[in-house]
Amino acid sequence: MAQDLAHKRPWLLASLLAGLSFPATWLFLPIEGGLFAIIWKMAAVGFLVPFALRRHHEGEFALLALTLGLYALGDGLIELSMVAGAVSFAAGHLVAIAIYFRHRRVGAVFSQKLLAIGLFVLTPVIAFYLPGNSEEGVQVAAYSVILGAMAAMAWSSNFPRYRVGVGAVFFVISDLLIFARLGPLANSEITSLAIWYLYYFGVLMIAIGIAQTLVKRGHFPHGEE
Repeated sequence: MAQDLAHKRPWLLASLLAGLSFPATWLFLPIEGGLFAIIWKMAAVGFLVPFALRRHHEGEFALLALTLGLYALGDGLIELSMVAGAVSFAAGHLVAIAIYFRHRRVGAVFSQKLLAIGLFVLTPVIAFYLPGNSEEGVQVAAYSVILGAMAAMAWSSNFPRYRVGVGAVFFVISDLLIFARLGPLANSEITSLAIWYLYYFGVLMIAIGIAQTLVKRGHFPHGEE
């Protein structure tokens, strides 16, 4: 299976290797100021950019690649400045929202609409109370409005919910854990591991779900990705 993946989707395999192994760098590389560790971290999602652009460089594939690129950039910037990282992630969310808006689900049932509304409303509300500091709460809530909108639009899109929708929810949970680490989970050792893997697999599910769905719908002119 690994050989088949390496042959057909080498960038996806590279992303998996970087994403799964990144927490190991915490044992022997200092993330603060450690350039190699930051590059390793950025590579996990960064390798998904050429995966999205493997044979097509226009339309939704270009937007997907831009989204992933902004997320990867945010992975690096956040180690240098929380604000700079948040700006990059927010920009990525806005591009993702544009993709989901172009692929809105028609005839969503009430429960699906309710969950989308819940994601949009509750994400910034929960984020506000997690840091335990009102000033930080306002800052993370402002960012979380865009985060919640991204997740709500992903859930409301016609992409597969159990890949793209759930992936977006994983992203939300990961960010909420980051905010909680500013407050009640400040001394939790396992939180960092949960944050990374929820985030990475969330983005991975989004990338694969969107790319494969676009291929099946004929947006990809050269066959299966």
